[in-house]
Amino acid sequence: MMIFKNKTDLMAHVDHLKSEKKTLGFVPTMGALHQGHASLIIKGLENNDYVVVSIFVNPTQFDNKKDLEKYPRTLNSDVALLSEISEDSILIYAPTVEDIYGDNVKSTSFSYDGLEHEMEGKFRAGHFDGVGTIVKRLFEIVRPDTAYFGEKDFQQLMIIKKLVEKHKLPVKVIGCKIHRAKDGLAMSSRNARLKPAYRSAAPFIYKTLTAAKEKFGTKSANKVTDWVTKQFAKNDLLVLEYFIIADTETLKTVKRKSNKKTYRAFIAVYADDIRLIDNIALN
Repeated sequence: MMIFKNKTDLMAHVDHLKSEKKTLGFVPTMGALHQGHASLIIKGLENNDYVVVSIFVNPTQFDNKKDLEKYPRTLNSDVALLSEISEDSILIYAPTVEDIYGDNVKSTSFSYDGLEHEMEGKFRAGHFDGVGTIVKRLFEIVRPDTAYFGEKDFQQLMIIKKLVEKHKLPVKVIGCKIHRAKDGLAMSSRNARLKPAYRSAAPFIYKTLTAAKEKFGTKSANKVTDWVTKQFAKNDLLVLEYFIIADTETLKTVKRKSNKKTYRAFIAVYADDIRLIDNIALN
């Protein structure tokens, strides 16, 4: 398995692959890989000759420095997981901060036509500028034909599609279904940091989302939101940060349902000091 630590070597190898007319998929990650990442990579390998997996904890998308410091860095186990998927068709790009940013570790300011001001944007200042900065930079380095993102971070997926559209980047962005544990908890690198009691409590998030989906068929968005808020108020371990029902395209909170639009429910919850997000399609 080829592991690249700097962009110069990776770009030279990509040039070689492209000269041989090979297709290239891309899965950007921050490491601490799990089966959710694996599902994206397998999807990429089904449709491309090679898949580049970047492993880089991007400092510019963390609004909380402690969260950045605590984020798991597990390159050896990440490589082992990737080796089980494919020894020959996966390329790993594991750069240093200097290789990506030089000595200017700053994010660029982006406009995503308002998508960045909804949900996560209200709670994580500058987060989507950091996301746009690193994804655009990685797209320029890797030059993939297609890139794969999980729908767990649905707002991020929509923002990256907008980034590609507005900057006319030559890559097709594919959204992939949320990969869940058997008990329903959405796969996340943060799950490994959950204390046992909180890990046992966490499936309540998806259980509540599925119940909210059922209620949305007959009740207003406000009534469903009130119901979810009350459910979490009764939970001793999980603290609700937000629950929002939004228009899938604009991500704006729905005021009145329309049969002509599609909606998703989005949720952010604290399990002790670990922040978990999830979402579900409602119609």
